[in-house]
Amino acid sequence: MLYVATEEGEYMEHKNPLLHETVSQKFITFGEIMLRLTPPNYEKIRVATSFEASYGGSEANVALALANLGIDSTFFTVVPNNSLGKSAVRMLRSNDVHCSPVILSTPEETPTHRLGTYYLETGYGIRPSKVTYDRKHSAITEYDFSKVDLDWLLEEFSWLHLSGITPALSPNCARFILDCLKKAKEKGLTVSFDGNFRSTLWSWEEARDFCTQCLPYVDVLFGTEPYHLWRDENDHSKGDWKDNIPLQPSYEQQDEVFQAFASAYPNLKCIARHVRFAHTGSENSLMAYMWYQNHTFESRLFTFNILDRVGGGDAFASGLIYAMMKGYKPMDMINFAVASSAIKHTIRGDGNITDDAESIRSLMNMSYDIKR
Repeated sequence: MLYVATEEGEYMEHKNPLLHETVSQKFITFGEIMLRLTPPNYEKIRVATSFEASYGGSEANVALALANLGIDSTFFTVVPNNSLGKSAVRMLRSNDVHCSPVILSTPEETPTHRLGTYYLETGYGIRPSKVTYDRKHSAITEYDFSKVDLDWLLEEFSWLHLSGITPALSPNCARFILDCLKKAKEKGLTVSFDGNFRSTLWSWEEARDFCTQCLPYVDVLFGTEPYHLWRDENDHSKGDWKDNIPLQPSYEQQDEVFQAFASAYPNLKCIARHVRFAHTGSENSLMAYMWYQNHTFESRLFTFNILDRVGGGDAFASGLIYAMMKGYKPMDMINFAVASSAIKHTIRGDGNITDDAESIRSLMNMSYDIKR
């Protein structure tokens, strides 16, 4: 049983069905980490004469954020055994992420032997940010994952997080994701999954077809796309429950979709999605919906100026995972997740490096006083 602080400073019991109460929480995730190159001072790439270098990737961002908040967090990936690959791993280790399973591949194992790269043009005002990928034939896409012992990899972990980005990279990555999901459920891990559709990697239908296969193994689902959620499995002409649902749905619309997911996949314990309102390229608002314990919760609305938008969704995911691991009450869980995303928008780089949960809780409670 976990005890949760109320606003009055008292503690009340909250039993989280997702947690293994006899096991310390140990988190692991798998995905690609890339070199990020960004022109300074909001410059356009075509006139840039220099680039700021950093590293990031959806799953790595989640691991990094949790590690900074004190969670035992491990990242598994494949990078080339060269200075770029080692530098990416060094960055994660400097943020307290365990990287012992990381594979530093040889040219024989990954012939192209490269680290994926992406270029970010940071938006300003009415000009949105723009991402250009250069990740084809990266080491993770060429590695033979049949050599990985999943029993060993997942041993002693309590939580596995995956996303829909990695299976889009290559067929071997897709097979490995499904193998990880099946093994994690066999071993009793809590599994979270973020669909994270990337149109540059695969088509909408390809993404829906694959990610729908993942749903039976998932406990915590981030986002409601890309998945098939047919109104009638035997007659697809009746459409998908998500058809005609706007990007900024009402409570009633979102609740209906959540209920359809829960009915089709009773293994789901929690479903959460954030909703963005882009006023300009530099000012956004965020709120979120969460289905948990048979009820849909709606968060507060947070409005903020943007320093760096990349990784905001990953910060939302890590914030919710952290709040669940710490036994927060449902409304605090979803508000903490949105506050985590909002504060990430004020930090340069892909990851949320906030290392004190109290700062996020203060923002969650709309407290902006200086901390002395």
